[in-house]
Amino acid sequence: MKTQGNGTALDTHPPRHRVLVVTMLEGIDTKVAEIAVHLAMSIEIAGGRSAALHMLERKSYSVVVLDQMLAETDPEGADLLWRHCGFAVPLQFSLSIAGSARLERELRMALARREREQELARLAAAAEIDAEIKNAVTAFLLESQLALAEAGMPPAIEGRLQTMAEIASRLRADLRKSAATSPVRGIERSNSPK
Repeated sequence: MKTQGNGTALDTHPPRHRVLVVTMLEGIDTKVAEIAVHLAMSIEIAGGRSAALHMLERKSYSVVVLDQMLAETDPEGADLLWRHCGFAVPLQFSLSIAGSARLERELRMALARREREQELARLAAAAEIDAEIKNAVTAFLLESQLALAEAGMPPAIEGRLQTMAEIASRLRADLRKSAATSPVRGIERSNSPK
């Protein structure tokens, strides 16, 4: 799918990745159309800073490509675009000099970098949640055990605290077991063909 500066779509199939190319270069449509097909992505073209900012407000992108010429002639505009590109990978590129093959390689690398960063962020968030749950269960177990150690506790409350301590102890054991048996997650490399 490809669009021009107004963001009007020419194809209705949503792609996995959307790229915004910001350039005033004429004839860029043919250069990016082939890349869009090869990479199975949507490449949208903004004819300048204001069109790009408008498009960035309306949609999210995987990569934002800013033409080197625009970046050099309007550095403040380039900084403004980078601040508004959200989670997109910023890519400054000389569209007038480099060929389609180089732009395609750069886009592939930017998308791979974005996917690695997203996976690392997911792993970090999962690890943080895991640590919070483990800390909460440990605190729950400790507090219930301390309360059970108090003298003169009514039997009904002591029974409830004992139940709570047992539940916390089982949860902690289950968390330890799942941590020990879960596979190491991360970025894996394989030399075997797919």
